[in-house]
Amino acid sequence: ARSRQGGMEKARRRLREFDVGDKFSRLPLPRAAVLLPLVLRGGRLHLLLTVRSMQLRRSPGEVCFPGGKSEATDKDDIDTALREAKEEVGLQPEKVEVICRLMPGIDKMNNLVTPVVGFIEDTFQVTPNPDEVSEVFVVPLEYFLKPLNYKTFSYKTSSGYLTRIHCFTYDDQEHKRSFKIWGLTAHFAVFLALVIFGERPTFEVDYDLDNLISSSENNFINLYASIHERKKSNL
Repeated sequence: ARSRQGGMEKARRRLREFDVGDKFSRLPLPRAAVLLPLVLRGGRLHLLLTVRSMQLRRSPGEVCFPGGKSEATDKDDIDTALREAKEEVGLQPEKVEVICRLMPGIDKMNNLVTPVVGFIEDTFQVTPNPDEVSEVFVVPLEYFLKPLNYKTFSYKTSSGYLTRIHCFTYDDQEHKRSFKIWGLTAHFAVFLALVIFGERPTFEVDYDLDNLISSSENNFINLYASIHERKKSNL
C-alpha cells in the first residue's frame, strides 16, 4: 500500500497547487458546481461519472459529473457539489475528502461551473436517484490523456469564441456498453488528468503544458470576456 499512498499524496499535492479557492466567485454569472469524484481502484485513480436520466429536460442521457445549480442555502461551490452528489448518487458529504476547486468553465446556459475535486472510498455503494441519474460508472483517469477512442471538433460559442471540444468513447467492461464523454465534462476530466499526471496527452489541447496554471487561467478569462462583450452589446 506504500506506493498507493505515494500516488495519492502526489495527486493531493499537485491538485492543491491548482486550487483556485473562491477567486472567481464574484463574477456576475449564475453559479453551478460539479463534483469530480476520484476513487482508487486496483492501484489506479478512476473518475466516477453519471448518465443523466432520460426524463430530464436538459441533456437527457448525457454523461456528466454529479452536480448542479447553486441554491441560496449553499455556503459555497463545495457545498453545492456535495449537496448535489448526495441527491443524485447517495454520496454522503462526510464520505468525500474534498481536495480543491479547479479552474471553472462556462456552460451553454452561461452558468459559471466550478469543478470540486474529492477522493471517495472504493467501498462507496452508489444509490442513483432514478429521476436524475440512470447509470453510474468509473473511467481510469489516464484514459483522458491516452484514449483508445477519441475525436475532436472545433466549436464557436454564440459569443464567437473558438474552442476545442473533446469527445471520448469509453468501452465499459462492467456495463458491457460504450459511454460517450464530451463537452464541459470531458474538458474538466482532461484538465484533471493533466494536473495529476503532468504528462502530455496523445491529442492536442488548448493549453501551454509547460505553464498549465497560467494558460488555463488565460483561456478562462478569454472565454469569460467573450461572453461579457456579447452581453454588453445586447444591452
